[in-house]
Amino acid sequence: MKENRDIIKYILYTAEEAAEGEPMLAQFSHQLKRFMDWMPGGFFIYRADGGEELLYANEATLRIFGCDTIEELRALTGNSFRGIVHPEDLETVEKSIREQITSSQYDLDYVEYRITRKDGAIRWVDDYGHYIRSEAGDVFCVFISDTTDKRMAQLQREHNLQSRMEAYHQELEGMSEEYLRRLEVIEGLSLDYESIFYIDLDAGTIQTYQISERMEEQFGQKRAQPFEGFAGEYLSRWVHPEDRERLAKLLTYQGLREALGDKRTMDETYRIIKDGETEYLQLHAVNNGEGAVRKVILGAKSVDELVRGGMKRREVLENALQQATSAVLAKNAFLANMSHDMRTPMNAILGFTALARRSLNETGKAQGYLDMIEASGNQLLKLVNNVLEIARMEAGKVQITERPGNFTELARWASETYAPLAEEKKQTFTVLLEGMEHPSVYADQEKVEEILSHFLDNAMKYTPAEGKIVLELRELESVNRGYGRYRLTVSDNGPGMEKAFLERIFAPFERENNTTVSGVPGTGLGLPIAKSLADMLGGVVEVESTPGKGSDFSVTLTLKLAEGWEPSAQAEPASGHPGISRIRGKVLVVEDNELNQEIERELLEAEGFRVDVAGNGREAVERMQAARPGEYAIILMDIQMPVMDGCEATRAIRALPDPAAANVPIVAVSANSFEEDKRLSAESGMNAHLAKPVNISELMEVIERLTADR
Repeated sequence: MKENRDIIKYILYTAEEAAEGEPMLAQFSHQLKRFMDWMPGGFFIYRADGGEELLYANEATLRIFGCDTIEELRALTGNSFRGIVHPEDLETVEKSIREQITSSQYDLDYVEYRITRKDGAIRWVDDYGHYIRSEAGDVFCVFISDTTDKRMAQLQREHNLQSRMEAYHQELEGMSEEYLRRLEVIEGLSLDYESIFYIDLDAGTIQTYQISERMEEQFGQKRAQPFEGFAGEYLSRWVHPEDRERLAKLLTYQGLREALGDKRTMDETYRIIKDGETEYLQLHAVNNGEGAVRKVILGAKSVDELVRGGMKRREVLENALQQATSAVLAKNAFLANMSHDMRTPMNAILGFTALARRSLNETGKAQGYLDMIEASGNQLLKLVNNVLEIARMEAGKVQITERPGNFTELARWASETYAPLAEEKKQTFTVLLEGMEHPSVYADQEKVEEILSHFLDNAMKYTPAEGKIVLELRELESVNRGYGRYRLTVSDNGPGMEKAFLERIFAPFERENNTTVSGVPGTGLGLPIAKSLADMLGGVVEVESTPGKGSDFSVTLTLKLAEGWEPSAQAEPASGHPGISRIRGKVLVVEDNELNQEIERELLEAEGFRVDVAGNGREAVERMQAARPGEYAIILMDIQMPVMDGCEATRAIRALPDPAAANVPIVAVSANSFEEDKRLSAESGMNAHLAKPVNISELMEVIERLTADR
């Protein structure tokens, strides 16, 4: 029962609860709802008490009621099970459900009633429900299917049966009551079969007891006729061409005897063509004797819904298997590429380190080796960052934060960041602003910059020396008042890509050529990350490419206008670093890893700072409690540490009674460098957040900014 309750909870999991809950539970809820929507039959949930509120309905239920959305179904039914059932059937239905639940709490209750579709049509449905006590409250889970056509056919068969029974009654008035009772039982059991025959193989005759409309012309009023060749007209007129030979072989003396053999029954499924559509039927043969096959009862019934349901389920399973297989192959290819692309810079780091040791007395050589070590380290760091970024997106941990910004600032950022890189590679890099009537907008500037970074990195990576790269920021016509449309395009005249690859270019781990073939390192994650970020911003990514001519990558965004907002004037960057002459107090490095302690101490002392080290958050708090006024000018705080982590230590320092100690600037220096990590460090009271590995220039700029008045 608990598993049932949990399933109900996950089915009813809302989008808001998914955003606030555990990602794995949210993903399971999403997959469970997709599975419910794949079901060929209707399924809905409603409360067992009060107004019997409708809580959930799958897509098949919407189709049964002729609705396109759950909102339409709620409006049609008054959002209640009572609104689902036809008013004339409601009292009987609810009474039947109560009686069935009372008699057994474990079995499905079954009722049949009418519904009114959105288009006003009255339809009959079968309802199999089950009462469940769940964490969401007491509910009914209901499986529903449209049985109107089946019911009409059944009513017609019952009418025909009644007509035949009346005729039989007149013909058999002299028969005993027991004989009539047996006949009624046989007729009742035959309702599922559209045709029933009795075959006497010894006599070579076939006799009809019930025939479909397809056989009426052939048999007419005749009750019996020769067995041999009786099915010829039926086969040629109704049976699917691919099934005719198999069915013709079965409907012979030898065919029936071989098919039944020593078995009591056998079944054979085949197809007919009815009104231009294929329908599945099943022949059910029974050896009506002992031993040799001499007399056979043969029935034919429709199994179209059963067969197509099985085919649908098999298709769903095959698609799921194919997707899982594709995902495994893609990740295997990714791991193979990653193994190469990570080992390449790692090999360079280790190799150049060995060479640098041998060249300690040759300053020029050693400096060159150190430059190569730094470049390889940055390459490796970029690979790791991309892998972590795609993992965070798949886990749904990326958040959108909008604030005012300006496309002029974006153009300046792109020029200052990528013009020097293009110059190093002897490429021409141009930034164009076109039609910018509304340059100020609300946007997540970091994510927009990251999208362009992936486009520009890709262009610079593959465009050869003397090649051209253009970033165009263009405002388009907008039909939404208060919003602007903008297209950001990166064009290059690099090698271009084949059309076949463009269809999968944004799939994770995909590359047209791996590093070994292309000679260009990468994981195939940059463009998928850009596409995912654009989707989060409500943007549309497009790509055009021609082999030998180049590629155009663009993202079109609709952004709210920041009317009247202007970027503040940028301050000129300070020259040099503050050093000991500008800071009277010491730097407190809070770091549990001894290697990182040594690195930070050496870097800071080389810049002229005095440094103290604390091994965990609690030790840092104790040092600040005992510190003399002005003893420490700034604290560099790790986040993850034993005893007390960096956020907890920061809150404790901010709560100290001495204002001088409580207000010392604190900078997070941590390997936890994602948006949520920066938010947590800011909420705990830190003034800035820097990612490891430490960039000494960035560190010096932050120290100078935060200690300018100390």
